Amino acid sequence: MRVAIITESFPPDINGVAHSVVRVAEHLVASGHEPLVIAPEPASGTARVAGHLPYPVVRVPSMPMPGYPSFRLGLPSRKLTEALLGHGTELVHLASPFFLGARGSAVAQRLRLPHVAVYQTDIPAYASAYRMRGLGEAAAWRWLRAIHNAADRTLAPSTASATALHAHGIERVWLWRRGVDTVRFDPRHRSAAVRRALAPGGEILVGYVGRLALEKRVDLLAPIATRPGVRLVIIGGGPAEPVLRKALPGAVFLGPRQGRQLARLYASLDVFVHSGPYETFGQTVQEASASGVPVVAPAAGGPVDLVADGVSGYLVPPLSAQALDDAVGVLCASPRLRQEFGAAARAMVLTRSWSAIGDQLLGHYRDVLGSRVSAVPVAA
Repeated sequence: MRVAIITESFPPDINGVAHSVVRVAEHLVASGHEPLVIAPEPASGTARVAGHLPYPVVRVPSMPMPGYPSFRLGLPSRKLTEALLGHGTELVHLASPFFLGARGSAVAQRLRLPHVAVYQTDIPAYASAYRMRGLGEAAAWRWLRAIHNAADRTLAPSTASATALHAHGIERVWLWRRGVDTVRFDPRHRSAAVRRALAPGGEILVGYVGRLALEKRVDLLAPIATRPGVRLVIIGGGPAEPVLRKALPGAVFLGPRQGRQLARLYASLDVFVHSGPYETFGQTVQEASASGVPVVAPAAGGPVDLVADGVSGYLVPPLSAQALDDAVGVLCASPRLRQEFGAAARAMVLTRSWSAIGDQLLGHYRDVLGSRVSAVPVAA
């Protein structure tokens, strides 16, 4: 299959959408298919993906997102149509479509190309959180409904996301979760050296991994940062970092980390805590679980599928700093509970390899292609 992935985000961006697009493209190549990635141009002076990729990447003009300048919005461009025609695309994969994805949807329809839309970002909640001018929550859902209902199939990452999509009138929704690298993220990467550096006094390490942005509500971790005998470790970057450094003066901010370094940090934690209530999935929750670390997260969105409450961690009421702190406190008080929950968390994700998830996606592609009458693409 020749599959064009039109994505709102791609490395050097560090987020769930960019990561999953890379994994999908890798699986397509490994399975003998021919992917093309179309993504926004990164900011001027930003390093692109290091090394040679085994698939082409076409960049389209972009602009900074208001209120979040490090995130680029892909703009409509004829390069998109030209890229699809030059690639001989047979199916279009819209990754978290909204800005560039809306244009991708329109072009796919014009070229009579079957396309799937992958829902991965709670844009309506973000629109509300950021108070985007002219884009309220209701308007965001109308925009998403137009994009997704034009697609042959929408893929949702969690039962909560699928329920929300159905509730807002989006049709043909299927469940497609995300994979996790259980070799990279593994308890055996726990590092005594990392623990000595971060907890020289033998403190219990409680960690957050993710973007530092308004909607992630990392500020709710303030009580944990002041808990005696606990060191709060914040891994990630974003526009909210200056504010969070003031709100969490006792926390250690390590900035964005990747690869082996990130794997060592995950495995060296005692407890993982996630604060954001708007996660459509929660990839960092999966990575912590694969690392054998118990998780505390809101009982909302994707984490509901990923955390077995009272077995692999705790699910707490959303937006409650007290509830997060209380649950972390229970785990901090019991090494035995941390060990049992961490082992259960690891066991839960062992069947969720990216290879297995990639094969499921190929099945969705084939179903969509099989249900469409073949048509020769026409010029835009």
